Amino acid sequence: MSTSEYEDELRSERGYVAGLYTRLDAERARVRGEYRAALRGTGGTHMERDVEVRAQAKEVKRLDVADNGLCFGRLDSLSGESSYIGRIGLFDSSNEYEPVLLDWRAPAARAFYVATAASPENMRRRRQFHTRGRQVVDFTDEVLGRPGDAERGDAALLAAVNAPRGEGMRDIVATIQAEQDEIIRLDHPGVLVIEGGPGTGKTVVALHRVAYLLYTQRERMERHGVLVVGPNPAFLHHIGRVLPSLGESDIVFMTTGDFVPGLHVTAEDAPEAARLKGSLKILDVLAAAVAGRQRLPEDPLPIELNGVMVRIDAETAEWAREEARTSGLPHNEARAVFTEIITYVLTERAIARIGKGWLTRSDRDAWEQMRADLLKELAGDDKFTAALDELWPVLTPETLLASLYASPERLRAAGADQALFRADGDAWTVSDMPLLDELVDLLGRDKSVDQAAERERKAEAEYAAGVLNTLVGRQDSMDDEDHLFAQDLLYAEDLADRFAERDTRELVERAAADRDWTYRHVVVDEAQELSEMDWRVLMRRCPGRSFTVVGDLAQRRSAAGATSWGTMLEPYVPGRWVYRALTVNYRTPAEIMDVAAAVLAEFAPGVRPPESVRACGVRPWSRQVTEDELPAAIEDFVREEAGREGTSIVIGPPGVPGTVPASETKGLEFDAVLVVEPGRILADGPRGAAELYVALTRATQRLGVLHHDPLPKALAGLAEAGTPAHAGKQRSA
Repeated sequence: MSTSEYEDELRSERGYVAGLYTRLDAERARVRGEYRAALRGTGGTHMERDVEVRAQAKEVKRLDVADNGLCFGRLDSLSGESSYIGRIGLFDSSNEYEPVLLDWRAPAARAFYVATAASPENMRRRRQFHTRGRQVVDFTDEVLGRPGDAERGDAALLAAVNAPRGEGMRDIVATIQAEQDEIIRLDHPGVLVIEGGPGTGKTVVALHRVAYLLYTQRERMERHGVLVVGPNPAFLHHIGRVLPSLGESDIVFMTTGDFVPGLHVTAEDAPEAARLKGSLKILDVLAAAVAGRQRLPEDPLPIELNGVMVRIDAETAEWAREEARTSGLPHNEARAVFTEIITYVLTERAIARIGKGWLTRSDRDAWEQMRADLLKELAGDDKFTAALDELWPVLTPETLLASLYASPERLRAAGADQALFRADGDAWTVSDMPLLDELVDLLGRDKSVDQAAERERKAEAEYAAGVLNTLVGRQDSMDDEDHLFAQDLLYAEDLADRFAERDTRELVERAAADRDWTYRHVVVDEAQELSEMDWRVLMRRCPGRSFTVVGDLAQRRSAAGATSWGTMLEPYVPGRWVYRALTVNYRTPAEIMDVAAAVLAEFAPGVRPPESVRACGVRPWSRQVTEDELPAAIEDFVREEAGREGTSIVIGPPGVPGTVPASETKGLEFDAVLVVEPGRILADGPRGAAELYVALTRATQRLGVLHHDPLPKALAGLAEAGTPAHAGKQRSA
């Protein structure tokens, strides 16, 4: 193509894309008009109007996010037809079935990502746009169907991976590669495991897969939402904009420290305690801890009934306990069975003594009437309530687990390891969350609390209905001088309706607050860190067992984490999980990956590192400093990087000022990384090597190492540098 031909084509493409934005603006104006009309609407019930308002608000958001990078390419078929590919689908205003822009998830758009010179997918050319705002800056063409040509033009890809990092992960909708697209569109109803080394894009592929599933299965998935589980809050913040940028908002993000609604936990246990809590063997400990609170009295407990003394003895309590345990009900609900047996025995004994000489069982009505009177007396007897609380207390997961941890005696009685002891029993850790969740099922609900909440709800509803009835009555009886405004009636109707039937919270808010909420699909990132107990929680949250599992076994640091995917998944989805690997490193340049691969070879010699798609031309460096020089050297790095475009971070072992632990950077990426004291990171047991591997693979452009002690053997090949500034300027040969 000559220069003049290129300029003509560029003008034509700019005109077409400008037309798409005109269509987008018109569509946005239409939807916003319908949204405002829905807000003012008076037809239908409040619930129906809520549904309409939320649907229109969601469509407004979908159109708003499409403004950035609306159209990123074009496909020309062998038959001469052209299709434009973009962030959302748009249709001709005169023909709603004629697309002017294909959604990237549509089947017809697939060739844009997978066509190659050797396998053109019936396409003649792929054109990729480089845009800035709404303007097409330039484009590149790839002619397909010529096996001798390059497999795939990489101008757009290399521009994306070389671009400075900003705040948060970016979507890859314009640069999805063939092996990634295959995973994104994979039609598998069970569990998909995506494994890949650092920089292979496994997280962003999983998020695009969610967007694809919502596009193809929206009716099935949307009402229950999707759960995304990540390793820490920083990671969730980093990835949080990807799905909204693709027009999807009904996504709940949480860490394993958020499994229990109302608790947000980030503290971690020591490795041994984490291992014990993460194993399924802890289930026996929890069951024993609950059983240990179902006690028999050491001495009979006296209860006065209608002037006579009766006692709860061990034999009676044992009978009641056995009946309650065999009922199959959770602990708190089984208390009703326990109480029923106790009250039966006490009232029988009391009636026999009270009616001695004049009342027999043959006088059934009198006997039952006396029993009813005694039951009322027991219900108001504080001593009887205290006796029940001693023998079969109402328990919450928090009170039970905290008291277990804080008592060596209770730990021994439950068959637990003393490594679980801690003086501050409710100093919750991430490893405690699945145990607290498990105890919800073991203990069940406290019905008295539920009944009180129901009484309060009914009282509020009755009050609201009363307000409405009063206003309606006033309207009926008004004479001409009275004034009753329409908004008074609307307010009363809204008040009554709110209490009677509606939950006005957004799906994300409702799902995150409801322990019993179930999702249609769950994404688990850094899944190698999850314990057996964590997986029990997630399987409860997704009865359909539809998961996208993302991880890298070589990066596992948790003592309770996965050593193989089959071990974790086969008990729940036997034969229903598939494995896919990502092999290309798009983030880490070859110079840095060579350093990280040397560390990987020492602690996981059987694992092959991903192949970097690019080199950056900057050699990683190391510098040895004294302990006194270390703070200033870190400041030098921070100051130099502050003058560059992009992001940077200093990673080090716990306790070194000015550094961040490697565990808090998992899944994140930075233009420049300084690793401090790698020997101390490596010395932290088996997980230390994985931590160092993570630290070394966060950089997209520049990597430096500061150390006081000798470098670990695996890092011996780093270039020596006098200062960080000098080192950053070194180039590879």
